[in-house]
Amino acid sequence: MIKSSKPRMQRKYRYTAPMHARQHFLHVHLSKEARQKLGIKARAVQVSKGDTVKIMSGSKRGTTGKVTRVSLRTGSLYIDSYKRKDAKGKELSVPVSASNVYITDLNLSDKLRVSRLKPTQQARSAAPAQKTVPAPKAEQTAESAAVASAESDIHG
Repeated sequence: MIKSSKPRMQRKYRYTAPMHARQHFLHVHLSKEARQKLGIKARAVQVSKGDTVKIMSGSKRGTTGKVTRVSLRTGSLYIDSYKRKDAKGKELSVPVSASNVYITDLNLSDKLRVSRLKPTQQARSAAPAQKTVPAPKAEQTAESAAVASAESDIHG
C-alpha cells in the first residue's frame, strides 16, 4: 500500500505496481441482489472472466454483458456486448475501466474462487457471535499466596 498522499506519487505507484498488486485495482462492486443471493458480505470482489457486469458510466451506460478478458497490465476489462468496428470493418472489443462497472452475477465455475468467497461469508457472520466476556480476576488463593511469599523470601 502506498503511504504518500501526493497524487503524483499515487499515480506513479499505480503505473509501476507489480502484477500481484495490480489485482487489487480490479476489485469491482457487487450488486445488492448478487450479495444477498450468494450470502456474501464483501462489497467488492475481484472481477473474473465469465462474470456478468453492467456498465455504470459512459456512452454505453446500462449495457450488460459477460467479461471476455481481464487485463491486469492496463487495468481494464472487455465485455462481449461492447464492441466497435475498426476502419477495415473488423469488430474489436472496447476496454472498460473496472471502476465503471459493477458485477450482477458471479462466475462460480472456479472452485478456488468459491472457496475464497466462503471465508468472507462465514468470518463476517460469525464474528459477532464469538465475542467473549473476559473472566473476572480471581482472588489470590492460599496456595498462590504461599508461593509468592516464598519467592519474595528467596529474592530478598
